[in-house]
Amino acid sequence: MIDKFVRSMAEAMNGIRDGSTILVAGFGEVGVPHALLDGLIEQGASNLTIVVNSAGRVHKTGDATAGVVRLIELGRVRKVITTFLRSQSLAGEAVRAGRMEAEVVPQGTLAERIRAAGAGVPAFFTPTGAGTLVAQGKEVREYGGRPCVLETALPGDVALIEAWCADRWGNLTYKDSGRNFNPIMAMAGGLTIAQTHHVCDLGQLPANDIVTPGIFVDRVLHVAAGAPTLPR
Repeated sequence: MIDKFVRSMAEAMNGIRDGSTILVAGFGEVGVPHALLDGLIEQGASNLTIVVNSAGRVHKTGDATAGVVRLIELGRVRKVITTFLRSQSLAGEAVRAGRMEAEVVPQGTLAERIRAAGAGVPAFFTPTGAGTLVAQGKEVREYGGRPCVLETALPGDVALIEAWCADRWGNLTYKDSGRNFNPIMAMAGGLTIAQTHHVCDLGQLPANDIVTPGIFVDRVLHVAAGAPTLPR
């Protein structure tokens, strides 16, 4: 019987190695797998490359206590690949001090690089970033009279995602804007771990509501939140 639910955070985090590339879903504070990030901190993997939409949270006294910010503070992140990094943030401080590398990518390009990885597309050309620092060191070709930059797919060794509801096969739904980077990162992760607010029986999710089929999901951890209602 297929049952992808794990019984503990330790089981969810088992096998994540030092040097891994970790895809972390979410946009702002929406759709972020906070519990899994806490579990990764506890698990102890280091020398990580973190792919996340924003690493630009401003650092204030007592504010570096959660998720990616905490991993950076602990010195466990070798590199961030992100769309936004504020200089007056803990991540910005780490880059300036030479403790961490940063690769800043246009947001649409980041999303497409991740989606391409999940779809098995090794690379693609895009006009975004042509003629800027983004194109430095990359192949540029002209398509339709426009210079286009070659961008490579961006897979992860591990994807940490948040879902609204899941069944034991790992079929997932998302709620409203919580969908954001979660579906494409689920597809692009070598090991995809989902935390879900709600659990339902197999067959209870309408087929048209399933955004991420269970074939892309390896482990699911129930982290209860809110009223146990199914999406409509």
